[in-house]
Formats: sequence, C-alpha cells, structure tokens
Amino acid sequence: MEELQKKIGYKFKNENLLRTALTHSSYANEKHDENCKCYERLEFLGDSVLELVTAEFLYNYKPALPEGSMTRLRAELVCEGSLHKTALALGLGEYMLLGKGEEKSGGRERPSILADMVESIIAAMYIDSGYEQAKSFIMKNILDGAEISATHRTGDYKTELQELVQKKHDQRISYELISETGPDHNKTFSFRVSINGVPAGEGSGRTKKEAEQMAAMKALEGLRK
Repeated sequence: MEELQKKIGYKFKNENLLRTALTHSSYANEKHDENCKCYERLEFLGDSVLELVTAEFLYNYKPALPEGSMTRLRAELVCEGSLHKTALALGLGEYMLLGKGEEKSGGRERPSILADMVESIIAAMYIDSGYEQAKSFIMKNILDGAEISATHRTGDYKTELQELVQKKHDQRISYELISETGPDHNKTFSFRVSINGVPAGEGSGRTKKEAEQMAAMKALEGLRK
C-alpha cells in the first residue's frame, strides 16, 4: 500500500478506500466477507469524475474547438486503451487483489480490468480528498496537452479513414462488433474495421461509437506506415 501510494503521489487518509479500489469482484466473492467490497461502485463514480475533468480540460484547452470535436477527443482520451496505458505506467497489475480463477486466466494483465482500476483509484481519491486531488492525478497521469496537440488531428478517425480510402475507387469500409463484455452499466465494446473485407484495425471503447473510432484510428496508423 505504501509503495503504491508513492507511485501515484498521494497518501490516503482512509487506506480502506485504496484497498477497495484494488479489489476485483472475483476476490471479494471468494472471501465471503461483507466488509470486503470490490471496486465496481468506485469505478462507476471514477468514470464520471474522469469525464468531467477531461471535459473541463478540453473546454479550456482550445476555446474555438467545436462541441463535436470535444466529444470525440474526450472519448479517445478516456478510452480503455488510454487508461490501460496509465495502469501499465503505474504498475497497477501487481497490486490488484484477484480471485484464484481470475488470476489463472490472466486477469492481472487484462486491459479492461486495469482500465477499470484506474477509474476506481480516481474515485477513491475523490472521496478521500475531493475534486482537486482527483483532477491533479488525472492531469498528471492521463491528460497531456503537448501530446494532444502533437498527435490528435480532427478526433474523427472514421471520417479521416473514409476520406483516405475514397481516394481509390471501389473501396468499401465495414465495421463489425466482435465482442461485448462487462455489466450493463459499464459495457466494453470491441469493433473490427475492414476494407474490402480485409481486417484493417480493431479498437475498444465504452460505447459502440467510441470503439468504432478506435478501430478506425488503428486502421489509419497501419495505412500510414
């Protein structure tokens, strides 16, 4: 606990919040202890805090940025891939509490679990110290203005891909839902985009639109190499 708190740069007043943020449902179910709670409720709250901080950041980042572009950029910045990257940088996988079955099936490296854990930690900070502390963590570990200005174009990767592919005749783009996981209140969707029936990229997101955007982004990366 002490080691992780040093990594995230925050000392909890109530360390039980951090422990809950690290507890997967598989572990809580195995313990059969009403005091051992999983991170799902925290993750639900953390998702909302993250979206608010990101919306505020984008609103102030470029005053002329239209609502549609802000929506697409926010979806990209808080997508599973972005949060997974943050979790890996902090080494969260080694601190999570998993049940034996989830441990054996590779849960410690599963992107969806690691992404959820980032959000649960955000919520734990929010409850422990308030909005500014959670915002500080998000700004430091997830949002980077320099990176946004360097790598984000329109934020509408589906349109970019369509425009690029349409430069050649007889090119057809299709999107296919390949998986849908998680509880009803927190689904993760994965889509594959194909060009003339040939897979070109895959992406995941909290909504189908976000997942399609991530798939299109991966396809663009491949086409531009």
